[in-house]
Amino acid sequence: MKKLLLVIVPLFVLVSSSFGQRNQMKAFIDYKNYYSPEQGPYVDLQFQFVAYTIQFAPVDSVLQAKVAVSTVITSEPSGDTVYTDGFVLESPRMRDSIVEDFFDNIHIPLQPGNYTAHLNLMDVFAKGKSLEGKLEIHVPEKTALASTSDILIAEVATPSTNPESPFHKSGYEIIPRISNFYSQTMTRIPYYVELYNTDQIQDSTFGLRQQVISTATNQPMPGFSRFTKIKPGPVVPIFRNMDISKLPSGSYHLTLEILDRNSKSIGQPADYFFERINDIELDMEVEDIVLNPEFQSSITDDSLKYYLASLIPIARPAEVKSIMKTLKANSPDLCRKHIQQFWIQTAANNAYNQWMTYKKNVQLVQANYGNNFQSGFETDRGRVFLQYGQPNTIIVRETSPSEYPYEIWHYYKIKTFSNKRFVFYNPDLVNNAYRLLHSDMVGEQQNYKWQEMLVRRNSSNMNVDSSTGTSQYGANSGYYYKQD
Repeated sequence: MKKLLLVIVPLFVLVSSSFGQRNQMKAFIDYKNYYSPEQGPYVDLQFQFVAYTIQFAPVDSVLQAKVAVSTVITSEPSGDTVYTDGFVLESPRMRDSIVEDFFDNIHIPLQPGNYTAHLNLMDVFAKGKSLEGKLEIHVPEKTALASTSDILIAEVATPSTNPESPFHKSGYEIIPRISNFYSQTMTRIPYYVELYNTDQIQDSTFGLRQQVISTATNQPMPGFSRFTKIKPGPVVPIFRNMDISKLPSGSYHLTLEILDRNSKSIGQPADYFFERINDIELDMEVEDIVLNPEFQSSITDDSLKYYLASLIPIARPAEVKSIMKTLKANSPDLCRKHIQQFWIQTAANNAYNQWMTYKKNVQLVQANYGNNFQSGFETDRGRVFLQYGQPNTIIVRETSPSEYPYEIWHYYKIKTFSNKRFVFYNPDLVNNAYRLLHSDMVGEQQNYKWQEMLVRRNSSNMNVDSSTGTSQYGANSGYYYKQD
C-alpha cells in the first residue's frame, strides 16, 4: 500500500490540468522537473484526488477509497513507449463521513525531450467510474552551467527523515499545492527549488535573486525582491516561505535567478505563475504625491471628478472604495494625485502614456455609448470596452422586426481566454441604453435563455423560464452569435 499524508485542499481549485466531468470522479495533475547528479533528469508526476467525487467503503471499521492508477508515457513525436506503471492507490483511512482530498507523487526518470503522459484512473469501489486524460511533458536540457528545478509550492511541509516517502525533498515532507490561486485568507507561499551545478561558477559564493513580477506592468513588485548569497554545490536545496499578505490582487510571476559575482544572470530563471485576490485597503498616500506636470495639464478642473470616476471599470474592489472616498472629499488636488498614483501603480514607468490611452478610450465610449442619464463609462458597453478593449467584431441589429435592438461583440482573445462573446440589448428602445444580456466570459453575467429574452419584444407574456422554451427566436441572433 502506498501511504499518503492527508491535507486539506483550499476552497478554490485552479490547476494546470484536470480530469473529470460533472457527476464523475475528478482529479488534478501537474508535473515538476528535477535533476539528480547520480541518476540524471526526472519528473515528479503529482496527483490530487477530489475526495467527494470518489466512493469510500468501510474497511476495518473506517472508510477508505481505492483508485487504480495506470500511467503510460510516450516519446514525441515518435510515439514510442518509454515508461509504464500501474498500481492501486489506497487513500488515508477516515473515521467519519467527512472525507478529504488525498495526494500521490510518482518519480519518473526521463531524458530531455517532449513526452505525453497517458493516464487512466478508476474508482475501485464504484464500478465503471473511470477517467482518461493526457498531459504534455517537456524535460529541458541540463548543461554544465548552473540551472534550477521547477518551483514546487507546498500545501504542507514538515521535517522528514524518510527518503522512501514519495513526497520527500531534502529533509522535508512536501505535499504539493497544485492550485495556483491564492485567496485573501492565504498570506504565504511556501516554495521549494533546487539549484544545480553552482559549483561550476568557480567562486566562493553566488547570488540568488527572488522577484515577483506583475503581468500587468512586467515590472517587479516593490517589497518582494530578495537577494541572497549562497555557497555553491552540485545540488543546493532552497526552501522559503514568502509573505504575500501585502501583495494586492493581480496575476504574477515568481522568478528565481542565479547570479554571478557581476550580477549577471546564469541559465534560465525558474518561473512560477500565480493569481492573487487580496482586496486590502490600498494605501495611496496621495497627500504626499508630487504632481507630474504632464498629469496636471492632461485634465481640466471641471473634469477631474469625471475622469477619476472613469477608473472604476478597471479598478479592483478595494480601489473602487478608495476612489469613492476621494470623490466624496471634493478636493481637486486629491483627485489629480489619485489619478496619477492609480496609473503609477498600474503601469509603473509607462504611467502617463497608459493614462492618455485610457483617457482617449473614455472619450470614445462617451461619444458612442453615453446617454441621457449615464456617462459612457457607466454603461455596460462602455464598461466592457474599457475593461477588455475593443472587440474584434461587432454585429449590430437595430431594426429586427421581432427582437429588441441588440449587439453581439466578439473577442478573439481576452487574456488567456479565447472566443468570448457579449450580447447587449435595448429593451427600452430609447436613450441608447443597451444592457448586457449574456456573455460566456468568466465572471460576467450568463443568461442562456438570452434569445428568448430578445423576442419578448413581440411576446411580452412569454415565460422564459419555461422548460419548453420557444423555437421561434426570430431573425438570426443565434446564427450571428456562433459566427467566428
